[in-house]
Amino acid sequence: MEKLLGGLRAAAEPTRLRLLALCAHGELSVGELTQILGQSQPRVSRHLKLLCDAGLLERFREGTSAFFHLANEGAAGRLAQMLVDTIPPGDGVAALDLERLAGIKQDRAMAAAKYFQAVAPKWDEVRSLYVDEREVERFLLDLVPADSGGELLDIGTGTGRIVELLAPRVDHAIGVDLSRSMLAFARAKLEGANLPNASIRQSDMYQLPWQAASFDFVTIHQVLHFADEPASVIAEAARVLRQGGQLIIVDFMPHDLGHLRTEHAHRRLGFGDGEVEAWCRRLGLEPGKPIHLPGDPLTVAIWSAKCVKVRQPQLPVRLAAVGGE
Repeated sequence: MEKLLGGLRAAAEPTRLRLLALCAHGELSVGELTQILGQSQPRVSRHLKLLCDAGLLERFREGTSAFFHLANEGAAGRLAQMLVDTIPPGDGVAALDLERLAGIKQDRAMAAAKYFQAVAPKWDEVRSLYVDEREVERFLLDLVPADSGGELLDIGTGTGRIVELLAPRVDHAIGVDLSRSMLAFARAKLEGANLPNASIRQSDMYQLPWQAASFDFVTIHQVLHFADEPASVIAEAARVLRQGGQLIIVDFMPHDLGHLRTEHAHRRLGFGDGEVEAWCRRLGLEPGKPIHLPGDPLTVAIWSAKCVKVRQPQLPVRLAAVGGE
């Protein structure tokens, strides 16, 4: 009872209720929340601390930045979601906050799209700076054996390298990306590789244009650290995965290279095994043993998970996808 009353007391203030509503729509930094609310950073920080102390918000650090999102587990998480759900949909203050949040997300998307456009011809070269791609690809080939058959989807395909690598092992491989520059480069590359079973499409990774249970393999290669909502990307991947199908994620382990945010538009500075595995289990996926490939200074991880649920998971509630190019 005392915890419940503490949570109610923490939320019973206009600014803190607005913060709960905003953090229900994604992971936001203190600076972003200050910009939306139009209040001083010390004041916003005090409100955030009270909400975190009450268990209504979760806080995590990445390098020198702190990010906040709505708690989603336990009694405090249920209370936080209930409070957000009870905010009247026509409330003017809440609506204006969400408009400003959409603007911030659009700025993020534009920055990422601009970066992708600038590096499209050299994307494979950029990735090779972090880890030897041949080592990564060797493990991917083990996870998708020869003559696997079936349908493969590569989310955020970039230059199309993963489609090029795995298409000979499946019946049909599709790569999707939002950037037209990336798609043009990938399409030309795949045409040169003479892969008639491979195709490229423009699509938002948060709203894939396929029905549930459409693919036997889904790969997400070095994409999640650019995602505004990585858990939603995984949820959408799980939605289109058939029972018995396999999700394969390649990304960085947690690191402190903060300049990757400003210079390379990275949203997240890596992911831990526990975080990725928890996302997968909530979606009916059974994680396999993670693979770690140490580099200097970054370590690449390969996570795989099998779809074991008959009923496909629902896509979590989120803001409408913000378009790129």
